[in-house]
Amino acid sequence: MTDLKTWRHGNWRKPSQKKLFAIYQTTPKLQRDFKLWDQMNGSSGSIMDNIAEGFERNSRDEFINFLSYAKGSSGELKSQLYRAENRKYITKKVFDDLYEKTDKVGRKIGAHMKYLKVCEYRGTKFKDRLQIPKTPRNTSKAQPNKKQGKDKDEGDKKASD
Repeated sequence: MTDLKTWRHGNWRKPSQKKLFAIYQTTPKLQRDFKLWDQMNGSSGSIMDNIAEGFERNSRDEFINFLSYAKGSSGELKSQLYRAENRKYITKKVFDDLYEKTDKVGRKIGAHMKYLKVCEYRGTKFKDRLQIPKTPRNTSKAQPNKKQGKDKDEGDKKASD
C-alpha cells in the first residue's frame, strides 16, 4: 500500500500532516476548541484510511468508492481550515500552506479515480465469480399476436355457433 502515491500524500508522516499536528501542539486557542481540532484530526486521518481500505478491498469499483470518501474528507479538512483561520487560530500563511497541500491531495485522488474508471483491471475480488453474459436487447418492435387483432365479439360468435 505504501507504493500508492495517493496514500503517501495523505500519510501522517508527510510534512503537511506533521505540520497540522505541530500547529495543534503550539496553538493554545485551537487546543481549547477541541471539537474543531477533533474534526480536523478525524478528516485528515480519514483521507489516508479510506484510500487504504478501498485498496485492500481488491475491487476497482470499491476502490473508486473509497477514493470518493477520501476526496470528501479532503473537502471537509479544507472547510475546517477556513474555520480555524476565521477564528484566528491559524495565520493566513499557515492556512494557505495547509489548504494548498490538502487541495493537492484532493486533486491527486480525483486523478486516481479518473484513471481507475477507464482502467480495464477490475481487481481480484470477483474474479472467481460466474459472469452472466450480456444479451443484446431485441430492438425490433414486437409483432402482435394474430388472436390479439380479432374482435372479442367475433370470438364469442364462433363459440356460440
